[in-house]
Amino acid sequence: MLKIGVIGAGDCSKKVYENAEKLGVMIAEGGNLLICGGLGGVMEAAAKGAKSAGGATVGILPGARAEDANSFIDIPIVTGLGHARNFIIVQSSDVLFAFKGEYGTLSEISIAQKLKKPVISICSWEVIKDISHTQSPEEAINKMDKLMKKNE
Repeated sequence: MLKIGVIGAGDCSKKVYENAEKLGVMIAEGGNLLICGGLGGVMEAAAKGAKSAGGATVGILPGARAEDANSFIDIPIVTGLGHARNFIIVQSSDVLFAFKGEYGTLSEISIAQKLKKPVISICSWEVIKDISHTQSPEEAINKMDKLMKKNE
């Protein structure tokens, strides 16, 4: 079982939400654990998808209240760390999927690069050439499968 981080904006378009939800389903169907920031937008969508497919979800929350987690989080981890919680999300993940996001997402991608954690972008920050860029959840999962087999 892989611990898969899903990172992206707390507010997102309907199309990004749908793709993040689809990715969450695929993560759970693969028997993997979903880790995210536990709030709304991409995080909520991915957790919703994972839960709908019988998967387990962990939310690493920026604040100190478990009640702030979206309703699809099984295990809320309260940190009180604000954006510094991004390090915990990355460190806890074997691989990360990055959806469109802003500087919080970029910081997580940067941390992952420093920690040598694989990042697969789904229509996200293309300024970093060392990450895999994809256009769909299906393409991203295929890329992850190939990457993880190569690293075995």
